[in-house]
Amino acid sequence: MPSPEEASTSTTPPETFKELGLIDPLLEALDKINFTKPTEIQQQALPHALEGRDIIGVAETGSGKTAAFALPILQKLWDEPKGLFACILAPTRELAYQIAQQFESLGSAMGVRSLVLVGGMDRMQQAVGLAKRPHIIVATPGRLNDHLQNTKGFSLRSLKFLVMDEADRLLDMDFGPEIDQILKVIPKERTTYLFSATMTTKVAKLQRASLVNPIRVEVSSKYQTVSTLLQYYLLVPLVHKDVHLIYLANHLASNSIMIFTRTVHDAQRLSIMLRSLGFPAVPLHGQLSQSQRLGALGKFKSGDRKLLVATDVASRRSSYSGLDLPSVDIVINFDIPTHSKDYIHRVGRTARAGRSGKSITMVTQYDVELVQRIEKVIDKKMELWPTDKEEVMLLKERVDEAARLAINELKEEAKAGGKKRKREDGVGRDERDRDDDVVEAGVPKKRHSKKGR
Repeated sequence: MPSPEEASTSTTPPETFKELGLIDPLLEALDKINFTKPTEIQQQALPHALEGRDIIGVAETGSGKTAAFALPILQKLWDEPKGLFACILAPTRELAYQIAQQFESLGSAMGVRSLVLVGGMDRMQQAVGLAKRPHIIVATPGRLNDHLQNTKGFSLRSLKFLVMDEADRLLDMDFGPEIDQILKVIPKERTTYLFSATMTTKVAKLQRASLVNPIRVEVSSKYQTVSTLLQYYLLVPLVHKDVHLIYLANHLASNSIMIFTRTVHDAQRLSIMLRSLGFPAVPLHGQLSQSQRLGALGKFKSGDRKLLVATDVASRRSSYSGLDLPSVDIVINFDIPTHSKDYIHRVGRTARAGRSGKSITMVTQYDVELVQRIEKVIDKKMELWPTDKEEVMLLKERVDEAARLAINELKEEAKAGGKKRKREDGVGRDERDRDDDVVEAGVPKKRHSKKGR
């Protein structure tokens, strides 16, 4: 099979969505959600996608790649309106929901209907939704394969588009056999898009099996943060981390903020502590049920809560490649991730699609080497975030008391609800599409136990 062609960059890229040749209903929808100028991945991918070519897209977090595959699908759907028109495969539940929301936003002037098929949700309700023949299906591979095998009357024999988003994670999470099965039962005459942050050997093999003479578009190196992101560090003694976090929350109170922690315990503890001090915070982590996580995201996106305290549940590559939180102004790393790639995923929650943003990483005496490693990988030095030490220490007594109350509240909750929390223990085949700190890509299955639950 011919190797993928590289997208030509010799001509001046289109500056507007209209120049790209999009139809009026899509231009109207883009205007409503304030997408004014195509991002680099959109500039490169859309001309070829609108010509009907298969696409391999390699793009950094926050690049706007979901719109790069959604727009050509919707344009073709306008010409050929029919049910079960396109299927998008995503590795995790949250990502699937966010992709569906993007399709419905972009297709709002066209009356586009989408359906999400993921684990952890009622199969019968999903089957009823399939019977209504939505235009777009967004699914995790395990649940889609389940419906293809067991839901009477459902097939994808007339499918026109297949998208595999975050293909590297799809394969990291052992969805390869399900994807192979899906490829066997969908039409060979179709358009296929494959998007991935990295081109691993597994992804290249999947590309060869599923795409025909594709165009390859690539807009960044593997490890890179966007130029509109201002990155800062804050030196803080370990024993004073909490009070420095409150100091930051005070000074940045008018902004929407995502605070990343390493553990479920700290995400829960900090959100309780922040709320007791008057900050509208909500946690997001792997011990919450699916509906609780969606509820937390909903409160944050609506502005009802200004701070989201999260584990890496929310850092994974996700803008309409995942958790699309367009109003996030600042990311705070309460804990430094041990892997530089995870740092890039985290700070990628701000400065998305051309917007500016800030990240602040809290660095204790034990974290200096980790920060230096991150700076080397991203080839960029973080700047020191200025603080007023006297102002910080004035907060200490109140913060220490709030921290004690938070610990006590967590202990009481643990006593009262320990047994209930076992409801989703373990990792069944229907649990692989969870995107949380218990079940995550690349973690060997032998570690998937009650640890951290």
